[in-house]
Amino acid sequence: MKEQRKSLPRASLARIYHIDREIASGKYPNADKLAKGYETSKATIHRDIDYMRNFLEAPIEYNARHRGYYYTEKTFRLPARYAAAEDMLALGMAKSLLRLYQDTPLYDSAKRLLDEITLPLTQDDTGTPGKAPPGQADKSPWYEKRVVVPPVASAPVKPELWQTIIDGIRENHLITFDYQGMDDRDYKTRLVRPYQLLFQDGMWYLYGYAEERKAVRTFSLSRMENAALTNETFELSPNYDFFCNHDGSYFGVYLGKKYYFKIWFSNDTARYIEERQWASNQKIKKAEKGDGIIIHFTSAQFKKVLWWVLSYGSGAFPLEPPELVKEWEQNVEGMRKHRNKVT
Repeated sequence: MKEQRKSLPRASLARIYHIDREIASGKYPNADKLAKGYETSKATIHRDIDYMRNFLEAPIEYNARHRGYYYTEKTFRLPARYAAAEDMLALGMAKSLLRLYQDTPLYDSAKRLLDEITLPLTQDDTGTPGKAPPGQADKSPWYEKRVVVPPVASAPVKPELWQTIIDGIRENHLITFDYQGMDDRDYKTRLVRPYQLLFQDGMWYLYGYAEERKAVRTFSLSRMENAALTNETFELSPNYDFFCNHDGSYFGVYLGKKYYFKIWFSNDTARYIEERQWASNQKIKKAEKGDGIIIHFTSAQFKKVLWWVLSYGSGAFPLEPPELVKEWEQNVEGMRKHRNKVT
């Protein structure tokens, strides 16, 4: 049974890495040599080695003939994640980002791993829990209270669905599932070559090649049911990567018909629009008539742009293309009709 994790003895990651390097060298260093090499006591070295065995799962044994320590697994090395204090602090802050993944099966294991890796940040130089930061009652690391990721609207992912998709991606097996598209009332069975998992705006998506469409598609995990791994395998296309069809910007997908967009934003929303990169070729200018700004760009993501414009209410409206203007007007009229029905 794995021993319950304790405080890191005298909290020196650099020293533990020194011990790891010396043992991995095959020179069978003993506690006396390790202590002299790092200018510390043998008692400290013994505590460090115990910690490495019990909590870092280092396969350390003592060889009586060579009078020194060695790894029973010759290829074992401590992962680089235990290295520098500044890297540890960055990982500690990154724990806040895990909130974005809280509704997925990877959350618990990822948090547990980061908690273990960043344990030294919760301790002082004696290996005991550190003092609380000024003005803070508890002794949790300062970054847990001062670096915060606000929650986003998200949809929980079923563990069995997640595992099926992970298995399909890892083993290059086609998967089948029932799927309800945004405009569909009924579920339809899909057969897909799973390429990648995408995470955007609190939601997980499967990016892959849809056999029935003979094209790459994106599927929301929240609208999948009855996912199953098939026995059929596939070879990855050279252009399987999402970023082969995306320029890295918010509206950067290449696939599909491209449109030229021209959208007006009010002065109230202008700063928010101006300070962000929405498309790689965007241009923002002051409106020639009245106030506000106008953003110009091209994109193949028609629906996404429509929802984006609608999300700003009276603070935005489209000027081009005509198809977008028409759909925006239909949505605005639809809102008015729905309001009249319920008031």
